[in-house]
Formats: sequence, structure tokens, C-alpha cells
Amino acid sequence: MASASSVLEDDSLLSRCDRSLYKVEIVLALIGGLAVFGLMVLAVISVSGRNLFNQPLRGYVDWIEQVMSLIAFIGISYTQRLGGHIRMDIVIGRLKGRPLWIAEFITTFFMLVLMLLLVWGTFAHFQRSFDFSAPLWSRDSTLDIRLPIWPSKLLVSFSFAVVSLRFVLQLWGYWVAIITGTRHPVAVPLVESAAEVAAREALTVSGFEEDYDEGEIEHNKDKT
Repeated sequence: MASASSVLEDDSLLSRCDRSLYKVEIVLALIGGLAVFGLMVLAVISVSGRNLFNQPLRGYVDWIEQVMSLIAFIGISYTQRLGGHIRMDIVIGRLKGRPLWIAEFITTFFMLVLMLLLVWGTFAHFQRSFDFSAPLWSRDSTLDIRLPIWPSKLLVSFSFAVVSLRFVLQLWGYWVAIITGTRHPVAVPLVESAAEVAAREALTVSGFEEDYDEGEIEHNKDKT
């Protein structure tokens, strides 16, 4: 299931790396949102052209093929950082302390291995598509306006590489939690209860979320 999560921060090297990568992930998520908006604009232009001038936008389906990989993959690392991906946590949700961090470390490790294999596989597809020594008629392109497909394939590899970096940071965070035994590690998504989610949303609306985060960090330090 999907659960609301929060990510704690402090002045450690791990947290600084986490925040630096998070800035990149925010930009990538913004690009994905702009891509969705761009497709909406193209749809309006195509439908309007068909209805008003009996001339739809040429290559509209080709552009959808190109942008679809951007929409589907560019934001997965951002979602992973926030713990927003859907997962079954019936068992893990019952664990606390070190057993929880060990379970999270193991599952994250296997996800990292899978993602590295996907990076290798998708980059191999990109290399085949990027073969400019092949004749023009045999190059990998769309059917209508002959857009090259290699940029979208390279984008998939890039997105998987970014989420692999996110997994590495989260493995680091879980490893620190296992060693120290802390209940509130940094740089990893922590599942929040419904009451905590409601409190955070109320503080966000009131404009005191930053003060809440700083106080939460100090409180967690006192606990550990």
C-alpha cells in the first residue's frame, strides 16, 4: 500500500548528499510536469486543427511516443525519495527498530540490483538506436515524421541511473540506522501516522513547517 512518509534532515554528510540529489530530483519532476502540460497543448492544437481546418497536427502520435518516456520515468527518483511508490508493507509495517531497518536495507538492495540491470539493458538499447553508421532507412525512428528515438531511450537510462543513486543513499541511511540503532534515521522515508500527516499539513498551511522540521530533528536527536 502507499503510505505517507517524511524524510528527516541534519548536518551530516549523508543528509547533505540527500538534499543535493533532492534538488536534482525536484528539477526532473518539474520537467516531467512541463512535459505533461506540453502534451496537453499539442492535443488542443491537434484537435482544434482537425475540427476547424480539417488538418490535425502532423506527427502528434510521434511526439507522444517521444515524451511518454519523459513522463513515465523522469520522476521515479523524486517519488522514491518521498516514499510515494506503492508497495505491500503488511509485514514490514509491523517491524520496529533494527529489524525494520534490516528489512528495508535488504529490499532496497535488491531494488538497486534490479535498477542497475535495467540501466545496463536500456543503455544497450540506446546504443543500438544511436548507430549512425547504419543506413538512413534502417535507423531507429518514429513512423510518421521520422523522429529519432534514441533521445527517449537515453532518457530512460538516465532516469534509472538517478534512482540508482537514490537507492545508494537510502542504503547508506539504513546502514547507519542498523549500526547506531536510531529510531529516526535521516535521508530515508519514514512512514507517518494519520495524525502526524494531519499535523504536518496544518503546519504547512500556517507557514510554520520549517520550524516544525527543525524542532523534530532536535527532538529526534534527544531521543537517540
